Amino acid sequence: MFQKIIRGCVKLVQKYLPEPFIFAIILTLVAMIVAMPVCKQTPWEVIINWGDGVWNLLDFAMQMALVLVCGSTLATAPVIKKAIGKLAALPKTPAGAIALVTLISAIACWLNWGFGLIVGVIFAKEIARKLRGVDYRLLIASAYSGFVVWHAGLSGSIPLKMATPGPKLAEATQGALVDPVPIYDTVMSPYNIVMVVVIIAALVLVNSLMHPKGEHVVSIDPALLEDEPEPEKKKSTTPAEKIENSPILSWVIALLGFIYLVIKLFFKGGSIDLNIVILIFLLLGLILHRTPIAYVRAFGKAAIGAAGIILQFPFYAGIMGIITGVGESGLCLGTLISEACVNISTPVTYPLLTFFCAAILNMFVPSGGGHWAIQAPIMFTAGAAMSVDPGLTGMAISWGDAWTNLIQPFWALPALAIAKLNAKDIMGFCLIDLLVSGLIICAGLLIWAM
Repeated sequence: MFQKIIRGCVKLVQKYLPEPFIFAIILTLVAMIVAMPVCKQTPWEVIINWGDGVWNLLDFAMQMALVLVCGSTLATAPVIKKAIGKLAALPKTPAGAIALVTLISAIACWLNWGFGLIVGVIFAKEIARKLRGVDYRLLIASAYSGFVVWHAGLSGSIPLKMATPGPKLAEATQGALVDPVPIYDTVMSPYNIVMVVVIIAALVLVNSLMHPKGEHVVSIDPALLEDEPEPEKKKSTTPAEKIENSPILSWVIALLGFIYLVIKLFFKGGSIDLNIVILIFLLLGLILHRTPIAYVRAFGKAAIGAAGIILQFPFYAGIMGIITGVGESGLCLGTLISEACVNISTPVTYPLLTFFCAAILNMFVPSGGGHWAIQAPIMFTAGAAMSVDPGLTGMAISWGDAWTNLIQPFWALPALAIAKLNAKDIMGFCLIDLLVSGLIICAGLLIWAM
């Protein structure tokens, strides 16, 4: 019975979910059509809001492209490939492989989303090379499923913003938060930790049980996952070739980079954000590939996978422009959605409705920063009026922001690029993970609010 439900979900998604770029265009049109009557905006105003927003994610798009390319390049370093290969040899059955990939990916995503997203899918690919009979689609879906705990982890955008002191905190929340909320009241709260542990355990179990049987298994020829052979090393004959093939430059620049990281993290009190993760990937890649020219070649191969990010991020930025844009009416679609949740809330149901509000917005604005801009002024003010713990309010937004990532192709683009799959190949399995994790999150937020 369970396998029939899984196959039904997979077929449903494969039949109706378009290619991610088409999905982004459809979301754009839906946001435009809804914004005009609901916000009383003219077509001209909606188009202006869309166009003004198109380039607002350029910095973030570059970060996403670099985390993909630098992470992939690091993974192709000989010593890393060898280590991943040994770990990938541990599971002996398809179900065991699915369970291990899910566990490692989820823990890594909780620690840092950029690291987890790349490590999980690379590890899954290596298992597919070694273990016959494992469903490749489910393997990659399992690597991505751990992403649901990202915003409840150490790199969650909203908990980090809440913990950052300064006038911007009070400004963003319209005075509801004057003092920062430490991560011990959000990410490290016992309630949140229990929710994360239960969800990871549930994903490990459910993903393992979802593995198809017999003829329904869609495996992949390991030969298709093999990297192109490295060019034969030739003796350096010119000064330029000797410099290119010398590890000295790689070591010098890497040393400078690590000195900067030590100063930044230990002496200036910095935190491990996305830029730091990218820099770590870059420096380690330079060292482990040994020579500058070897790193350049590996980087060039990995850069091909960033095409989807470069193409689609401007469109999602445009959608954010529509959701957050205000016309002469003074109405904003994101604000109206948030206010609708507030108007029907009680102190107990407030976190749950905040979660669903964030989950809906995430389909159109898959960005923690975007959620903070839209929801912080409303949700924290209303939460304070109902005496709801601000840590709970923040985590309700964070969980909603993370939850629908399981069926939103936006964040799956780097993983799909590395795996060489399409969103419809994995989203059927992710739909089941969405339902299971959603039940746990709802129960956890209700218990936390009581």
